[in-house]
Amino acid sequence: MKLFRICFSGTRFRPLSFEVPKPLFPVAGVPMVQHHIEACAKVPDMKEIILIGFYQPNEELNRFLASAQQEFKISIRYLQEFAALGTGGGIYHFRDQILSGGPTAFFLMNADVCSEFPLEDMLRFHRQREGSHCGIILGTTANRKQSLNYGCIVENQQTNEVLHFVEKPSTFISDIINCGIYLFTPEIFSHIGTVFQRNQEERLQCKAWKQLSEVIRLEQDIFTKLAAQKQLYVYKTQHFWSQIKSAGSAIYASRLYLNRYHETHPERLATKQEGGPKIIGDVFIHPTANIEPTAVLGPNVSIGKGVTIGAGVRLRESIVLHGATLQDHCCVLNSIVGWDSAIGKWARVEGTPSDPNPNDPYAKIDSETLFRDGGLTPSITILGCNVNIPSEVIIRNSIVLPHKDLNRSFKNQIIL
Repeated sequence: MKLFRICFSGTRFRPLSFEVPKPLFPVAGVPMVQHHIEACAKVPDMKEIILIGFYQPNEELNRFLASAQQEFKISIRYLQEFAALGTGGGIYHFRDQILSGGPTAFFLMNADVCSEFPLEDMLRFHRQREGSHCGIILGTTANRKQSLNYGCIVENQQTNEVLHFVEKPSTFISDIINCGIYLFTPEIFSHIGTVFQRNQEERLQCKAWKQLSEVIRLEQDIFTKLAAQKQLYVYKTQHFWSQIKSAGSAIYASRLYLNRYHETHPERLATKQEGGPKIIGDVFIHPTANIEPTAVLGPNVSIGKGVTIGAGVRLRESIVLHGATLQDHCCVLNSIVGWDSAIGKWARVEGTPSDPNPNDPYAKIDSETLFRDGGLTPSITILGCNVNIPSEVIIRNSIVLPHKDLNRSFKNQIIL
């Protein structure tokens, strides 16, 4: 059995998360969470995929689940939490459903990560150590400064046993960080149950009356204790990995996935066709998009369903969502163009990339705050759904909320 939890979307992904749940936002042409499902479907003996989250089920989510189940020929279910229960509370609440069928192990993944998902490698690693642990963490290497933003893992380098785990330490602990991808045995639930019982006792004693007993965080409440009990291992990957916390990180994740398509899904990559647009680097184009042959696209471009792109358009390092229109000779760089938005002729929409340092092999994408030094942090430009940009204006480093008709140029602003 396999399970992965859909994390509740934070404010850093707005205004895009106003329209769809964050895990359904398209990255490299397909919903973010579909990359996880594709990886799971390749694991031998995978019986079921369960999505757990606090989202209210809606038509779009139901349609996605039905489509994915048919495409990947595996049972896929969504279980809704009654409240946001944390990374451990959700799986504990639904433990009976997870354990139905008697699985020997299950995967747990956060939805807001981008990875090659070396699940079969983790499974082999688990079987070599079977009986000596109840959990394996996928880890990767970060630089010393950025490691403070993640869960840090101290390991025994000979055995890969986790000796110590600290979530977002205040000082340097280790450059091995938690990727938010795990393999657990059913014994994990006894450890979570111990924390649940403690929470209930504290709640009865009015020490934590404001918080539900069911709210349990694997990173803070479970992993440190498992490491002390020698019940946790780390499997380190050299493949790509990134978080997708903000819209800017979605463009970076799209680049990683598009590059990976050369091996996994070459049919998703656009190629130069007679009478078609000029393609530079890795580009995804939905078959229903209408693109003039004089347009220049790429690198790192994803074009959604029903998009119209006019003559002479330049599009680079961007995601264009379904139904959008880019009129003749406009230029879109380092931006996300929202659903059904329109950019006028000769307009320019441009953002500032937030990519990791290319000269540091261990650098990760920074989780920038929205504001810095009293102003909006320069980042990618985001147009919410149904935004209209008039001809011959410039929108730079700005966030435009949905359903706006702009009449002039803007720079470094949030347009409400």
